[in-house]
Amino acid sequence: MSLSPAVRFILLLGFVSLFADLTYEGARSILGPYLATLGASAFVVAVVSGAGEFAGQALRLISGYLADRTRRHWDLTLAGYFVNLLAVPLLALVPSWQSAALLVIAERLGKAIRTPPRDAMLAHAASVTGTGWGFGLHEAMDQIGAVAGPLLVMAVLALGGGYRHAFGWLLIPAAVALAVLILARRSFPQPEQLEIRRLTLASPGQARAFWWFLAAASLIGAGFVDYPLLAFHLERTAHFGGATVAALYAAAMAADAFSAVLLGRWFDRIGLPTLIAPALLTTLGATLAFSSNSRFVLLGVIFWGCALGAIESILRAAVANLVIPERRASAYGFFHAVFGASWFVGSALAGKAYAYGPEWVVAVVASLELSSLIFLWQAIRITHRGLR
Repeated sequence: MSLSPAVRFILLLGFVSLFADLTYEGARSILGPYLATLGASAFVVAVVSGAGEFAGQALRLISGYLADRTRRHWDLTLAGYFVNLLAVPLLALVPSWQSAALLVIAERLGKAIRTPPRDAMLAHAASVTGTGWGFGLHEAMDQIGAVAGPLLVMAVLALGGGYRHAFGWLLIPAAVALAVLILARRSFPQPEQLEIRRLTLASPGQARAFWWFLAAASLIGAGFVDYPLLAFHLERTAHFGGATVAALYAAAMAADAFSAVLLGRWFDRIGLPTLIAPALLTTLGATLAFSSNSRFVLLGVIFWGCALGAIESILRAAVANLVIPERRASAYGFFHAVFGASWFVGSALAGKAYAYGPEWVVAVVASLELSSLIFLWQAIRITHRGLR
């Protein structure tokens, strides 16, 4: 049974993301301890990580705009992936934490450069398969790499290798990702030709729906709790050891992959109302994970993973449906920047709330997530009116 060109393109980009995530998620799993061996303090580790994330989110605005303005989606995607991936194995060679910090920031900047144009190209193919399913499949393959990367690093360390050896081994998946990316570029030099043109809303209504959606998405992002805070709670309250916390994270990533595909299918059937799922899953996950009952905590981590899968799949699919193809890269750049900033602010707020007790984190999360439904309802109302 032969696959359609659109499915082949999605699978190629999925394999790129699988090996790319294997590379940099593997690196991130040991980055903190590695910087410490180079003489960095805890404050420096936090600042380096935060600076990389902030710069990476902000640059997406520029990357998306340039992709739409120049129509050089492939060039930006290739450049971003090369910087993103080659910065990781080079960490094996750095002499100081200062040079390592530059590579960490470079890796995040590379990801920022390639994400908006890549998502815009992926949306062309997803218009054929269903945007929800297309982005869901891509996210599922992405998460396979996110699980495999830390496991590869753990294996290298368990076999007696050091941190530098682990970074060196990550050159292999980085090279595979780049090779598949070049293959995708040669096989589909003009992915916009895969696009199925459908009747869309009139431009003013479409724009209004996108802004209401973006407001809802920003609140969903603000209410989503980072796993490090969740892991802190697991070790402190549920008394889970480090190995158990790591295993739970792997289970959450598996739940992420499953929910991304399942909710992607639902999105293709009913559209924007599916976006209720990440808000409700995030609220339910926080309520259970921050409880004092160990069984509820375990279930809460699974719901947390399902919420992450929903966020990474159907929110991206919604952007593709709400924005005309010629503006998608800019829209993705803006979406990622706003969502990332909201996530950062919300994480800080959750950290402050935890000082008063886990129940305050649940209250903050529930307030933000349920508030997002107000803005989501407005986006749904406008789209339904435009389709009449």
